[in-house]
Amino acid sequence: MLTGVQIAVIGGDARQLEVIRKLTELDAKLWLIGFEQLDHAFTGAVKEKLEDVDLSEIDSIILPIRGTNADGKVETIFSSEDVFVNEETLMKTPPHCTIYSGISNDYLNSIIKKSNRRLVQLFERDDVAIYNSIPTVEGTIMMAIQHTDYTIHGSNVVVLGLGRVGMSVARSFQSLGAKVKVGARKSEDLARITEMAASPFHLNELPKAVSDVDICINTIPYPIITASVLANMPVHTLIIDLASKPGGTDFRYAEKRGIKALLAPSLPGIVAPKTAGKILANALSQLIRDDIKKRKGKTT
Repeated sequence: MLTGVQIAVIGGDARQLEVIRKLTELDAKLWLIGFEQLDHAFTGAVKEKLEDVDLSEIDSIILPIRGTNADGKVETIFSSEDVFVNEETLMKTPPHCTIYSGISNDYLNSIIKKSNRRLVQLFERDDVAIYNSIPTVEGTIMMAIQHTDYTIHGSNVVVLGLGRVGMSVARSFQSLGAKVKVGARKSEDLARITEMAASPFHLNELPKAVSDVDICINTIPYPIITASVLANMPVHTLIIDLASKPGGTDFRYAEKRGIKALLAPSLPGIVAPKTAGKILANALSQLIRDDIKKRKGKTT
């Protein structure tokens, strides 16, 4: 149980509703910031403006999956008001306050360091990322079906990156009958691709590998599908970029060539917010419980 624990949930999408539900069931006291347009009420959760919350009593802050943008703005689907988190915000919290986010960026890392608070990135955890890859794959399949006029079965599919999402995507498209090639850099990843019975290639060979591609799925969060790569792609190619914003594709040049390129970094929150939210809720509840146990251990 989380009786007596005070948690500020700042912004987020439908996935956060499952997080709120789980934490209130565990008897935590929640302050919901950026949720004034949410019709549903949760026992033990209070909707409030950030400036009206006594942050000195907050044990944990839960940010959306993307954390903040480069200016500290937090995504608030259930609010029309802008919410910003800055160093001053964090400095008002107790020294033990832990901040939870899906991913981070330079801005968030900077204010965490300056305020000397602890940041936990949920998507750095293998369990969360692997579970989350399931709705990501289903969403990717949905997009591939919606935006092509040919079947996945028999299509030439290129997957870039063999991380936790890339591996799940490659296996799933292969099981649907696609001819899958997977690009990676590490020799052990290339070996794993071979073991999976997909066709491996080094990312240095990417321009050649995409010469006959029908669907290209990127999971690498840096510019990888450049103009020179796009120049070698057939015009009918569909690109689904799963990397976090701004993605790894030169979308301007793709549009110039007439190649459909879609940025889809938050598919779980779109196609299966309930399942994706439960994944986050389970991880967060356990992490917060573990954090409390550690703090109690230090004080005894």
